[in-house]
Amino acid sequence: MQYSNFYKSLAGVVMITGTVFLACNKQLDKTDPSHPTLETFFKNSAELVGGTNAIYSIFHSGSLVGREWFFVHDLRSDDVASGGSQLEQPRGQILNGATATDNTLVKDVWNGLYTIVHRANTVIDNGPNVTDNTELRDRCVGEAKFFRAWAYFELVTNWGAVPIYTTQVTAPDQFQPRRSEEEVYTQIITDLTDAITALPATTDDQGRATKGAAHALLGRVHMQKGDYAAAKTALQAVISSGLYSLVPNYTYNFDEEHEFNAESILEAVFFDRGDNNFNWGYTGDDQPNAQPQSTVRNQEYSPIAWRNLIPSNRYLNEFEFQDAAAGIPKTDPRFGMSVYQTGDKYFNNTLTLTDAAQNGNASVVNGVTKKISWRKYMLIYKDNSTFHPGGINQRIIRYADVLLMMAECETELGSAAAVVTGYLNQVRDRPGVEMPHYPTAKYPCNSKAELIRAIMHERTVELGDEEVRNRDILRWRRKGYFTTDPLSYFRPDRDELLPIPQSEIDNNPELGAGGINKQNPGY
Repeated sequence: MQYSNFYKSLAGVVMITGTVFLACNKQLDKTDPSHPTLETFFKNSAELVGGTNAIYSIFHSGSLVGREWFFVHDLRSDDVASGGSQLEQPRGQILNGATATDNTLVKDVWNGLYTIVHRANTVIDNGPNVTDNTELRDRCVGEAKFFRAWAYFELVTNWGAVPIYTTQVTAPDQFQPRRSEEEVYTQIITDLTDAITALPATTDDQGRATKGAAHALLGRVHMQKGDYAAAKTALQAVISSGLYSLVPNYTYNFDEEHEFNAESILEAVFFDRGDNNFNWGYTGDDQPNAQPQSTVRNQEYSPIAWRNLIPSNRYLNEFEFQDAAAGIPKTDPRFGMSVYQTGDKYFNNTLTLTDAAQNGNASVVNGVTKKISWRKYMLIYKDNSTFHPGGINQRIIRYADVLLMMAECETELGSAAAVVTGYLNQVRDRPGVEMPHYPTAKYPCNSKAELIRAIMHERTVELGDEEVRNRDILRWRRKGYFTTDPLSYFRPDRDELLPIPQSEIDNNPELGAGGINKQNPGY
């Protein structure tokens, strides 16, 4: 979104509370006029925009996309491995399948998502109060419903049955019990359907949710739910809009110079604050004078920084490497565009990456041991700092994912192989990638099983470390597509879900009142 407009309006966000002051007189119940309440605020569109921007603020915060969100997704996938002993215990627990109920990362993400829900509910409930600009009001409510749906999708795919709140909480006793996954999905689909009606197709205020983002997310939701026909309809709306296309250089999806490109459907907006600082407060409203929010992803994964997570050997060896005898005529260029390895150039091609510069563990590729690190979203292509929270926008949904989801839908719906491979080959045709079309010698496409295998491969090499693999695993595991589970520690009826945070169990007396246990199985 436009930097100035977004953060100017964010500066006007207030936390709506009723404050009671006691004085030495008979009029004890006085509301401070400088602190608006729900009864006095949200009376015009500008105030509703401020409330909507507060949703984006927590979305970008450290508890969500700014830090812990990408960790919780990556750690539950097989795209990553530990960078070494520097990996903190709460992260190591998740990566190794030993997540405790008091895991702080799990708690932070849970709290961040329910903060989105609360702020979205505040905007939705107060939208009817606004009459001065109904078009802007409806857009704000549409954005709030989009993000409420996004938050509940994150919740249901990570924790399963969760409490549903669809109105703002105004009293400390308004607890809700866990609701079934089916009920949560119904709420998500309702919200996204409403959002599609309210949101614009495009916006000059870049970074805001659009109709295309809502359609794409709805496609993801239906796929995860197993309704491939509905998913195809939603994804087709994105494709048919003509608003999106693959960019000519794969790396444009992960650098700072090509944000909001033709491939990007939804981005979380970040800024390099210039002070090597990060919004560690995690709440999204802890920035003095609404300072821009940065992301710590570069710091966490960079080859020359903390390097807490590195590419897994499974991910690295999924790429096609030139092998004439095996019918592979070229190495997939996305390998070198996704990871750094010892000997690569960085810092505007003026420095050479060494083993010593990369903290921690090595990897094994084609039987060769070497130091390999993530390149996606890393700043060292232009910066050689060893501590630098950055400003590269996180691409939440991009068009290549839509094409690959459509290929999966067509496969599940029994479409001809040519239809399926048509979507896969669009992705492989990207300039600078230009991999041989499916079917290939390594990936024939003569049956549904072979098509699924090709889709699994293509999603890995195209979308690795983009926080989609963990949900792919959940979906494909249910379909029985793995002969060996991707997660070595996996235990059925436990490791599909994270534990409900112990703090939630302690604080919510209604959590198990709806017939669903307070805690997930196995914890």
